[in-house]
Amino acid sequence: MTRFGFTLMTEQSGPKELVDAAVRAEAAGFDLLVSSDHYSPWLTEQGHAPHAWTMLGAVAHATSTVDLATYVTCPTMRYHPAVVAQQAATLQILADGRFTLGLGSGENLNEHVIGQGWPPVAQRQDMLAEAMEIIRELFTGELTTYRGEYFDVDSARLWDLPEQGVPIGVAVSGRAGIERFGPLADHLVAVQPEAELVEQWNELAGSTIGSGARAIGQIPICWDRDEATAVTRAHEQFRWFAGGWKVNADLPTPMGFSGATQFVREEDVAESIPCGPDLDKIVEAVAPYWEAGFTDIALVQVGGEHQTPFLDEVAPELLEKLSAAAPSS
Repeated sequence: MTRFGFTLMTEQSGPKELVDAAVRAEAAGFDLLVSSDHYSPWLTEQGHAPHAWTMLGAVAHATSTVDLATYVTCPTMRYHPAVVAQQAATLQILADGRFTLGLGSGENLNEHVIGQGWPPVAQRQDMLAEAMEIIRELFTGELTTYRGEYFDVDSARLWDLPEQGVPIGVAVSGRAGIERFGPLADHLVAVQPEAELVEQWNELAGSTIGSGARAIGQIPICWDRDEATAVTRAHEQFRWFAGGWKVNADLPTPMGFSGATQFVREEDVAESIPCGPDLDKIVEAVAPYWEAGFTDIALVQVGGEHQTPFLDEVAPELLEKLSAAAPSS
């Protein structure tokens, strides 16, 4: 059964608004809430970047049935992996077992702020592997000492551990990443609806998507009663999306994203993001994810001030359409 999620996008809403959106999304019938974890917005027009973990703690108390996940946290620079493990374990207790820790190698935009530069991609992946090993070991509840190339842990133990444990999802984009990180994770996280990723995960990760493991994807949409208004808003706040993740991972500031996307046109954005009131158009855009074998698909509604009307007025009908179109098993 395909599950549908809603993204709590910290880049476009304040913390109280995000908690309110979480409550409305649960009421609308979403199965999953995923949260970005950013220090800066992609573009200054978005205008927000509250602390994701503080907000998620509030969401865990304000909701009761919907699953929660980070999409995704980087456990290598801004946060030491030992701190990420403690945060995740505490949040899982607050969420009564509804939380999944989504991890990835991060972006320069968020990690450069601690003043330690931005490592090349090979080093970032080495750091992520060490971090995941540390987090896994701390989740056992045992006293942990670790000496790695990038991280040390000295006599650390998590004193408050959830009975359910904390499942881990990892963001990967190809075979090499799956082969390396899949065995350290429980679930696949990806940003493109590529069936090959699901196939490679099933081959290499030691778990099978749909039989315990999940493949979690995400897609931006820009619902509005007026299509032209939706296109303009999507261009203003989401044109950064056009650069692709190889570019997005390395730009350091919102101004950098603004400069890199200055020639992206409204029609370019409209080609990649479904805009306007047509719900069937949104269903058509989401379909490639379940066709590729993804089990969980989170929607990003572009525009912080447009979360409430979308969730209250549109989301229940859209979820009905998505559920009717998606495979039931």
